[in-house]
Amino acid sequence: MNFRTLDLNLLRVFDTVMAEGSLTRAAEVLAVTQPAASHSLKRLHEAVGEPLFVRSAHGMKPTARAQALWPVVREWLAELQRALAPEDFDPQARETNFRIAMSDAPATELAPTLVRAIESRQARVNIRLVPLSSRDPRAMLRDGEADLAIGHFPEAIASVIADGPQSGLLHQRLYQSHYVCVMRRGHPLADALTLDAFCEAHHLLVSLSGRPHGMIDEALAALGRRRRIVLTVNQFSTAGRVVTQSDLITVLPLSFVAATGTEDLMLTRPLPPPVTLAPVGVQMIWPVRQDRDPAHRWLRALVQQAAGCEAA
Repeated sequence: MNFRTLDLNLLRVFDTVMAEGSLTRAAEVLAVTQPAASHSLKRLHEAVGEPLFVRSAHGMKPTARAQALWPVVREWLAELQRALAPEDFDPQARETNFRIAMSDAPATELAPTLVRAIESRQARVNIRLVPLSSRDPRAMLRDGEADLAIGHFPEAIASVIADGPQSGLLHQRLYQSHYVCVMRRGHPLADALTLDAFCEAHHLLVSLSGRPHGMIDEALAALGRRRRIVLTVNQFSTAGRVVTQSDLITVLPLSFVAATGTEDLMLTRPLPPPVTLAPVGVQMIWPVRQDRDPAHRWLRALVQQAAGCEAA
């Protein structure tokens, strides 16, 4: 490739197609026709010397070369935008899209407030919630699959702190909660939840990754105890529905209980688990490359306000 003769607009088309996963949606975002976007991709393929996308039933599938190029291209475009963009972001001036990775519980808490804030400001801002499949969103953020991640990420946060600037990520705590035992009203254990009774009960585990063990199991193992997990799910709403229609019990952050949508069918007063657990810190994590971007700073301030914490 001769970089000196490369049309840099082609990289913007490439970045948008990678972000949207669809040539049609990318053309809409770029305000160009689909044939024009397709022609730009063809020119970029010729410049690179190999195809960067192949068509699939689910849209434009990037090749391995495209996956390797995208983080570099996205970071370069972000740096260029920061260098050329004005210091302030006007959310009413142009349409802006953000992708936030989080599970259904923090989404239930924050999304309504975020939408009200966007509408009250008449902001031309669109937010796409991207599902999490684990408690470690670092790869999604580094690969440009999400602009921001929100949730309980203890291992990821510890790694970001340990790695320092080399992690390429920043974080901030939004709020803190604590674990409670959740069960249906009239459950046999509602009046007395001893450690023995807890271990003998049948449990439901909410696991974003599908792993059949969690922090509770680690705390029990330290005591030489274990529990039986009858069902593992990856959504808090599913957990609430199952628990209120069975004798399964589960342990959730208190702030996440509302996300189940079944509070009125649960025990009126959630019980503390019979093991010691650290508080649940809900954090947001974002790439360093976007830290000074005016639009991203506006988004983070909006999230902080929705979470009820002061902007940094």
